[in-house]
Formats: sequence, C-alpha cells, structure tokens
Amino acid sequence: MSAAVFFGCAFIAFGPAFSLFIFTIAKDPLRVIILIAGAFFWLLSLLLSSLIWFIAVKASNTDDGKVQKGLLIFGVIFSVLLQEVFRFAYYRLLRKANEGLAAISDDDASPVSVRQMAYVAGLGFGIISGAFSMINILSDSLGPGTVGLNGGSQYYFITSAFMTLALTLLHTFWGVVFFDGCEKSRWWVIVVVVCLHLLVSGLSLLNPLYEGTLPPVYAVTALMAIWAFFSSGGSLHNLSLLSTRKTTTVESS
Repeated sequence: MSAAVFFGCAFIAFGPAFSLFIFTIAKDPLRVIILIAGAFFWLLSLLLSSLIWFIAVKASNTDDGKVQKGLLIFGVIFSVLLQEVFRFAYYRLLRKANEGLAAISDDDASPVSVRQMAYVAGLGFGIISGAFSMINILSDSLGPGTVGLNGGSQYYFITSAFMTLALTLLHTFWGVVFFDGCEKSRWWVIVVVVCLHLLVSGLSLLNPLYEGTLPPVYAVTALMAIWAFFSSGGSLHNLSLLSTRKTTTVESS
C-alpha cells in the first residue's frame, strides 16, 4: 500500500509538470538551460529565506506558542517576497540575455521569445518548489507507520500531492503573467501576482483544514490559467480555430 501511495502521489504532484517538460522543453537545449537557471534562482531565494529564518529563530523565544505562530507567518511572507524579488531579477537577466541572442543572430531575432522564456522560467520555479515541498512527504509515504492513527488526517498524502500540483502550475502561470507585466510596465500586475502568491501560501497555514485550503487554491489556479493564456497572446478566436481544426481532422479521418 505504501508503494501505491508513493507512486500515486508522485504522479499527481509531478505528472503534469513532467509532461510539460517532455513535450515543450526537453527538445530545445536553450529552454532546458533557462528552466535549470530558473530553478537555481528559486533555490537562491530559499537559501536566503532559510538564513533569515535561522537568525529570527535564534533571536526569539521559541518556547512561546504565539511567538512560534508569528515566526511562521513572518517566514511565509518573507519567503514569498524573496521568491518574487528573485523572479524579477531573473526576468532582468533573461531580458539582457535575449537582447544578446538577438544581436548575434543572423536575422536579428532571438531564437526564444520573452513569452517563451516566461513560461519556461515559471515552470522551473514550479518544479523545484514542488520538489522541495513534496520530497520529504513522499519519503514518509513509504513507511514505516500509517497516517491518521494519532488523530491526523488520512488524506494527508493525497491532499499534499494536489497542493504541490497546484503550486507547480501556479508558478508557471505567475511567471507568464509577471513577465508580461514587466514587459508592458504594468506594475499593478506584479502587485496582483505577489498578493495572490501571499494568499495561496497563507491558505496553506490552514492545514489540516483541507476543505478550506484546496478549493480556493484551485480557484486561483483556474483564474491564473485563464489570465496566463491571454497574457501569452491567446484569444477566444484561437480557441475557436483549434476546435474547428480538431473537428475537421475527425471528420476527414
């Protein structure tokens, strides 16, 4: 049973991200580099967050329950803000790299657009974030022990997997929308992305009240998916053409 839980939760948490990587990134070496570099920037934000957390814990009285809760909230907020700061820093780096690639290209055009970079960078953030969120949980799912015996929720593993999936997709959508806001100097878009990131991370503090966490998180995910679709150049006309093409293909076959 533990092996089934392990593989089931792993496929839920990382299956969609792995599919996106295989079908849209793996064949392009430049995209692979951008994804790995994005993951590295997220790791830098985690390293700095960990350092700040270590200093805060050492400087406070962790025996007090209220202090512990306050530290937890502070850690979540500070970590989210650092992630978005490093996302912006990565955007600036990619923007400079894109200009350099265009300068050395024969047709003065970069082989990868800013929108494509935004998608790949966001997926890099999401994959490494999901890995750090889920790796210990997957390890525990192999046993020994049974979840829920001491009053815990028996849905801990499955809900953690769905939460990791949502965060992975959200980082991808946030990356697309964030980069688009930077490109068009729409700073309110960046503020909205940061606020939604804070909201989703704050909702995770409600666990194990999963019914109060997962529905709003997936509602935000759906809204961000729509927003990212239009930010990346999508339109209702494109969806209409896609459905028409599928219908034509089915009829001709």
